Amino acid sequence: MAEEIPPPLKHFLTCSVCTEIVKDPVSLGCHHSFCSSCLQDFWAQAKNKNCPVCKRKSSKDIVGVNFSIKELVVCTETSKRSGPSGEAQGVCTERLKDIKRFCKEEQRDVCEFPHHQGHTVVPLEEQVQELKQQLTDDLTALQARRRRHQELDKTYEAMVPHLKVQRVKTERRIRAEFEQLHRFLREEEEARVKALGEEEEQKRKRILLERKTLQEQIESLSEGLSAVEADLQKDGLSFLSASTRCRTSARALLSGSDPQLLPGALLDEAKHLGNLAHRKMGQRTTFSPVTLDPNTASRSLSLSDDLTSVRVSDVIQKVPNNPERFTMYREVLGSEGFSSGEHCWEVEVGDLPSWTIGVAKESVERRGERTATAANGIWCLLHRSGKYTRCTGKTLTLKRTPERIRVQLDYDGGEVSFYDPEDMTLIYTHQHTFTDNIFPYFSLGAAGEARTKDVRVCGVSSGTQL
Repeated sequence: MAEEIPPPLKHFLTCSVCTEIVKDPVSLGCHHSFCSSCLQDFWAQAKNKNCPVCKRKSSKDIVGVNFSIKELVVCTETSKRSGPSGEAQGVCTERLKDIKRFCKEEQRDVCEFPHHQGHTVVPLEEQVQELKQQLTDDLTALQARRRRHQELDKTYEAMVPHLKVQRVKTERRIRAEFEQLHRFLREEEEARVKALGEEEEQKRKRILLERKTLQEQIESLSEGLSAVEADLQKDGLSFLSASTRCRTSARALLSGSDPQLLPGALLDEAKHLGNLAHRKMGQRTTFSPVTLDPNTASRSLSLSDDLTSVRVSDVIQKVPNNPERFTMYREVLGSEGFSSGEHCWEVEVGDLPSWTIGVAKESVERRGERTATAANGIWCLLHRSGKYTRCTGKTLTLKRTPERIRVQLDYDGGEVSFYDPEDMTLIYTHQHTFTDNIFPYFSLGAAGEARTKDVRVCGVSSGTQL
């Protein structure tokens, strides 16, 4: 005997219009369920879209089938056909074991394919393999991301000891430079004090000599005054006989010019103090308009301690792979960028057979393959074994082989020019509207047998100001 549907479940599966078990069940927003055809007939007769039970107005003209209730109806019908509850339960369990289909729309396994018509139903194993492949792809992506994180962690790990190396090296350089400056200042101080003392002694002796002369003249004048005063006390013939001699003597003393203070008798304080620090330090120190940035230098390059020259290194430098560093080519940037104004510097290239100098934008590619061209944000002069080339690839003809190149950047005017500073011959000018920060740029090839090993940045030669 088939098992009856339990009353609570039967009430849930009963259509309120026809009072039968629902067929093609649909549910309204109020959660009441009906046969699809019963609901459409009721709405047609009532001429509205209200729920037959609670009279709530529905906002839908077409109501979709409730597949959950539909499958529940199918399961209860199957149970009724299968006999006693134990047997029905056995059949249901076996059916669950044999599920072979998967509905993509509802994202769940299904046991009755006909009730998912219009849906994408695929073999369960196919869905399993698809999801496994997706998960495998996710796994591969996660592994790749973990590797990138691990590589970044190693880079940071290498940066910590490198920071100490940088600090120790830079501190040593600072102390050495200041020790030289201190020594120079001490020597200069002694020299200046000595010069001051010598000037004082020289002028003191001069003043003493002048005073001695004045004192001798004062003594002669005093004697003359006493004689005149004595003659003025005389009377009659005695005065007349003495007056001629006395007047001759007095006029002789008056014949010389009046004494004058010597110019420059005092110390020249301005000479010893005026702008002393700038004048003397300027003689002692050198100035470079560009210092190189070691954090951008390729591992194949070696920079001087004062960061004004660079050469191709015999060994690969042990430095972190930080994002500012060039890794593909032997390149380095200046430490200071420009976003306005005019700037110039000169570069000693000597007889180095291969070099590239100019300017580059801050966002220039530093790791991938690219050429040193204007299209890639590098405006430069290239030299390869006696051949000179623009950054656009056009070959240049020079009258002589310069050992020094002047770079002139006019940011606001949109020009970068290259000169031979020997006679200020213009090599070429490239025009471009700059928008990025622009940095001095240097690239080196191997020196080979050339006597020049280093490329050095210098100040502008005297007498070559534009």
